[in-house]
This record gives sequence, structure tokens and C-alpha cells, in this order.
Amino acid sequence: MTFKNASSMVLALALLAGCSSSEQPQPQAPKVGVVKLAEQQVELTTDLPGRIQASETSEVRPQISGVIRQRLFAEGSYVKAGQVLYEIEDAPYRAALGTAQGNLANAQASVRATQLQADRYRDLVEINAVSKQEYDNAVAAAQQAKANVASQKSAVDSARVNLNFTRIRAPISGRIGRSFYTRGALVQTGQSDPLATIMSTSSVYVDVTQSAAQILNLKEALASGGLSRETSDSARVKLILPNGKTYPIEGRLQFAEVSVDPETGSVALRATFPNPDGMLLPGMFVRARLVEGVKQNAILAPQQGISRDPRGRATALVVNAENKVEMRQVKAERPIGDKWLVTEGLKPGDRLIVEGLSGVQPGATVTPGAPQQITAARAPALAKSATATEKH
Repeated sequence: MTFKNASSMVLALALLAGCSSSEQPQPQAPKVGVVKLAEQQVELTTDLPGRIQASETSEVRPQISGVIRQRLFAEGSYVKAGQVLYEIEDAPYRAALGTAQGNLANAQASVRATQLQADRYRDLVEINAVSKQEYDNAVAAAQQAKANVASQKSAVDSARVNLNFTRIRAPISGRIGRSFYTRGALVQTGQSDPLATIMSTSSVYVDVTQSAAQILNLKEALASGGLSRETSDSARVKLILPNGKTYPIEGRLQFAEVSVDPETGSVALRATFPNPDGMLLPGMFVRARLVEGVKQNAILAPQQGISRDPRGRATALVVNAENKVEMRQVKAERPIGDKWLVTEGLKPGDRLIVEGLSGVQPGATVTPGAPQQITAARAPALAKSATATEKH
């Protein structure tokens, strides 16, 4: 190869290299998935663990001592107030009533005799046929006879009451549990063990506890107008059963304790639920979903778009009008379903980055688009909340 040919080849390679360098494409802006935020009406709820209590509970106990002659109810059945449940052997109490009635008749006969003698002595003492002392004794005897009649009447009433107690009746209406005593068992007055237990479950109570801080925050939100209720006298309560299903009938919050438990810092609450089908059983553990109210103009941000910085503060990345990334510090008050209720840091119309966050830094230019895995937020509508657990 001659020197001239070699120079021409070097020149050609240099020209080709220059062309490749000038035609190299510029890097494209990364693509991110964004959700445009809008204001919504949100129903705020709080889930609290609770236990079902019967509205009325009565432990059936004997008022007298004796042997059970028979049981007159089916275990687990519905009994009415006044229905006879047990019969105790009544022969001794019938005999006691007969004795008391005989003593009363004897006392009544004695009253007549002593009163007639006192009347005769009253006439005789006027003519000094008997002494004043004898007349006074006759009057006292008549009065004692009358007092004895009153005492014997009380004895008859007591014996009749004891006889009636041989038929043990249901004090309230409700479902009766198992019988702890059988026919032939000896029962006694004042025994600690009940014969059976009756529970009224046509309506039941659900007892829960809520922190004092949550109650104060709720009252402040209602007072400021940021939260509204359909009725101001009592809050709605929904019930989540142990199998995860929602009880079809809503209850009402009826009672709140007047003081705060100094050990736990919580307040006891009681809700009432109708129980027409007997689905709610006393002692059952449930979750009471307290419907606090409806928050107006709320911002719900997908949880994928909210992260935490090293200091634990909630942050979000948004795309501004120039398609540049901005970092916002936000206040995520509580989770609602798969979203966060954001009360500070975001506003309607913000484009929140929910996909393509890796490698994106504040100030970078991006290409926003619809997210692939998350459905964009719809127009404002009443959003039903799932579990909402406030931070303690």
C-alpha cells in the first residue's frame, strides 16, 4: 500500500467517526404513571374490637330449699317471663301452710272470746262487781288476741309464698341455656350456683373502648364543620362478624362512659344492635365499625404514591406544569382502603406519581402518562371506607 492510499484511508475513517458523533440521539425523559387528584366526600370510620353482651341476663336460683321434682323447659329454648321452669317437692310447704292457717283460725276464735269478756267486765266495773285490775287484764287479753291474729296472718302469707316458690318461674323472657341441676337434685336457698341462665337477645349490646385522644379529635372535627353526621345524637355503628362478613343491620352508639380509664387512657362505649334472627350470640368477639361522619373535600392519594423519608415523614412526588418532578411533604392522616387520606401537602389537580418512581429525582424532567396497574381517580363521589385505624 502506498503512502497516498494510506492517507486517504485515515481521512475517510476520521470523517465517518465525526458523522457518528454528530448523529447520536439525546436521552429521552423517563416515563412515569400519574394520578390526577380530586376532592371527594369520604365516610370516615374507626374499627374497634368488642364483645357482644345480652341486653338482659338472669341467673335462675331457688328461693327455698328442697328436692327438684321435675324440669319443665327444653334447654336452649325461648322462655317467657313467668313461665314455670322447675318444680320443687312441695309436700313440706303445703303442710306448713296448713299449720299456719290452723293457728290463724285459733287466734281468730280467741279474739272473739277475749273481746266478749272485756265487754262484760266494762259493764261490771261500773257497778263495782269486778275490780278495775280484772277489767284491765281482760282488755289486755283482747288486744293480745288481736295482735296474735295479725301475726298468724303473716305466718300464713309467708307459708303461701314459700309454697309458690316451689314453682320456680322465669324472671325475664329470653333464651335459656343448659340446666345445671337435674330431677332429684337438692337445691338450697342462697346457693352460689344457678340452676340455669336466661339471656334476652332480641337486641344486644356491643361493648368497645376508644382512646380519649380519638374522641377529642372527633369532637373537634364535628365542631369545626370538617366532619358532618346525619344525626347528632348518636353515631352509626356497623358490625364485622368473626367470619369477616358485615352484619346486615346497623346499630347505634347509645352510651359512653363518663370518665376515662386512668390505666389505659380509653373510654368505654356501648352500641345497641337489633338481633331478630339470633345471629349475634353473647360473648362473641366482633369488630365494631364506628361511622364517625362524612368528611367534605377530602384528598385520597393511592398508597403507592406515598413514601417515607429517612426521618419517617410522609412524602410524595408530583409532576408540575413543566413536567418536572417536585417533592412534597404531606400529612397522611389515615388509610382508607388502598388510599391515604391526605390533609396537608397535596391539592386538587396535582399529578401524583404512582408508577416509575425508581430512579426519579426531584427536578428531573419526566413524561407523565396513565398508570398501567392503578385506575385513575374518578370524579368526586361518596367513597365508602374500609378499615380505618387511627394512629394512637
